[in-house]
Amino acid sequence: MNQRTETIEFELEPTDLRRLSNLCGPFDENLKHIERRLGVEITHRGHHFRLIGHAHTVAAVQNILRDLYVETATVKGQEGHVEPQQVHLAIQQAKVLEQDDTDPAAEKMTHIKTKRGLIKPRNHNQAGYVRSILAHDVNFGIGPAGTGKTYLAVACAVDALERQEIRRILLTRPAVEAGEKLGFLPGDLAQKVDPYLRPLYDALFEMLGFEKVEKLIERNVIEVAPLAYMRGRTLNDAFIILDESQNTTMEQMKMFLTRIGFNSKAVITGDITQIDLPRGQRSGLRHAIEVLSKVPDISFTFFQAGDVVRHPVVQRIVQAYEEFDTGQERREGSS
Repeated sequence: MNQRTETIEFELEPTDLRRLSNLCGPFDENLKHIERRLGVEITHRGHHFRLIGHAHTVAAVQNILRDLYVETATVKGQEGHVEPQQVHLAIQQAKVLEQDDTDPAAEKMTHIKTKRGLIKPRNHNQAGYVRSILAHDVNFGIGPAGTGKTYLAVACAVDALERQEIRRILLTRPAVEAGEKLGFLPGDLAQKVDPYLRPLYDALFEMLGFEKVEKLIERNVIEVAPLAYMRGRTLNDAFIILDESQNTTMEQMKMFLTRIGFNSKAVITGDITQIDLPRGQRSGLRHAIEVLSKVPDISFTFFQAGDVVRHPVVQRIVQAYEEFDTGQERREGSS
């Protein structure tokens, strides 16, 4: 379908040459990155910008430039440098806005409030994932690393806790080594499993702050534990997140899913392309997809390489591996 080409001209205010330089990047690299990714021509003379491209896209680019310019403001004496990662994430978020069938009211519902600020889905699939978590008691988020599966699940858990919809957050994952032999680890049990649970801690610290998280852990409002600790428990009034679920066995997955109590919500995240179980042992996540795919009130969100919100090259790496694995399966099938 042909789209109408449009030209937009606008000014960035307030006028500040240092902020303008931080926005554009060295040799206008940030602007060139936006041009390459969204197919828009960007020219500027000082703070006066001119955009040429498809009507819907130039409006999105105008919003990107205005938002990034706001981020160049000096905060507590520090200059606001615009890094390539910020530009990439701003473009990812703009792609949500480019969906013609997106309902603005529905998009607003996917924004998650925490004390550290507002967390917004970066693409259409992430927005659908958040809506599914809000609407269902059991949710699966499946896809490659960097798609925001765990981060958004933790954000939803923090939001539910702060609105007092639940009384506690429980974060768990199987303690399976990622293809490495770590050997004997010193310390008590908490110190031994800490490396496996670090990504969950990091997300909590970012959203609530280190001191608040430590206090909530002391009061058992937040519990971070290996999956083996779930056996024999029934969890009511809780938000439970099972991370790295591709490394559960079929028995472990069934055990976890049957722990869910009244007024509880569970989110299970994993990447079926990165299974670290011993050879010949079937992944509980793969099995659950087959067994539960038609069960009502359980949602599945499948992320693709295009949903990765890390460095752009990560998208291309994931895509290359997916294409290689698909080609290998075809070769094995034809032999």
